[in-house]
Amino acid sequence: MGIPSEVIYQAKLELARRDFWDFCKLTASDFYKESRPFLKDMCHQLQNFYESDEKILVINLPPRHGKSRTATQFVKWLFGQSIHNKVMTGSYNETLSMTFAKQVRDAILEEKTQGILSYSDIFPNTKVKRGESSANKWALEGSQQTNYLATSPNGTATGFGCNIMIIDDLIKSSEEAFNENTLNKHISWFTDTMLSRTESGFKLIIIMTRWAKKDLAGYILDNYPCRHINYKALQEDGSMLCDEILNKEDFLFKTKSMSKEIVEANYQQEPIDIKGRLYTQFKTYTELPKNYKYILNYTDTADTGEDYLCSIDYLVVGEDYYIIDIVCTKEPMEVTEPMVAKMLTKDKVGTAIIESNNGGRSFARNVKTECKKLDNNHTNIQWFHQSENKQARIFSNSASVMAHVFYPHNWIDKYPEFADMMIRYQKEGKNAHDDCPDAVTGVYEHNQPIGQWLY
Repeated sequence: MGIPSEVIYQAKLELARRDFWDFCKLTASDFYKESRPFLKDMCHQLQNFYESDEKILVINLPPRHGKSRTATQFVKWLFGQSIHNKVMTGSYNETLSMTFAKQVRDAILEEKTQGILSYSDIFPNTKVKRGESSANKWALEGSQQTNYLATSPNGTATGFGCNIMIIDDLIKSSEEAFNENTLNKHISWFTDTMLSRTESGFKLIIIMTRWAKKDLAGYILDNYPCRHINYKALQEDGSMLCDEILNKEDFLFKTKSMSKEIVEANYQQEPIDIKGRLYTQFKTYTELPKNYKYILNYTDTADTGEDYLCSIDYLVVGEDYYIIDIVCTKEPMEVTEPMVAKMLTKDKVGTAIIESNNGGRSFARNVKTECKKLDNNHTNIQWFHQSENKQARIFSNSASVMAHVFYPHNWIDKYPEFADMMIRYQKEGKNAHDDCPDAVTGVYEHNQPIGQWLY
């Protein structure tokens, strides 16, 4: 004999009471599926945070991946855990905050219907107090005070205290994201209004898509100790976070015409500080000039396993430099040496200038050997020791690089890792990678062959 269906059903109800993920699966099975592991992880993170001694949780994830839905589900589940929880939610405008609040309230108010699962089947003791039907502010039966308030930066939180605060997406567009006054307003609202509403032992949850380095999530991450969960749409291995929600083909289609800044922030949760960028413009070309003086290469070899090799072929035309091809990779030297040799041969480079620091001289010799294998006897390999400070060179030459270095019109798509480093490089603070800015600086510094020849 099998287990009676009623026993199985009651077991599912009990699991939903105890476990937030099971609650989501039971009440919204069309969205919360085992085939979407990031949702399972997010639910477990939320419950674990609620049951921990930690104070602040920041969750960043791409658009349309269930931010608001999961936040709404979590509030429903929280009221099932205790009718004494006092929850305040904040969204970017009154309409959205009202919608959030109504979804929670209406789920609790839903009347029991035979054969259809309702909230009261899982949490029969959690009920909205009679006469407390305001959409954005209401209490639960058995509670001595208001349990829920929904607000926004333009709303009010006067007279309400909370032990759980959830802030759901405050930015609705790039126009707001890149408006310093708007970002400052959000931070002031958070510090001056929202934090003043919290009670002893409170918990704060920020769940949002990143937009800008100085958005609310960025401010909190920079100024408060917190648990940070980051979900990127495109994974490092090239797979997607969840193909069922956003597959690779749709991702590429959606982001093709977007700015690099928005794609990196919205989908990868890595906002670029536009105002803080060192390089504010990149000149491009569609056709190469024919009156060039030299075809040169500049190569910055990788110092460590975390560094990138950046090798650039370019034309020298008067005071200008036209990049024609790039190798930018973290692959080991046994891979990069033949790659660079192949590029030098293809582009008919006359002279390749290779930094000899940190094994660069050995790299230069091996590239020369690889060129000979390709019957390339026309590329002269030169090496030199770079003694000047890398960062100082990058900064002092940045204006000239912007004025005189030209990139292929499709360079961002053709060389994504190179483009990312160039676009993201900041004037202040620590930069994760400087290999490509260093190599482009080297291009600008060398308009003719120099150094010592390798024979």
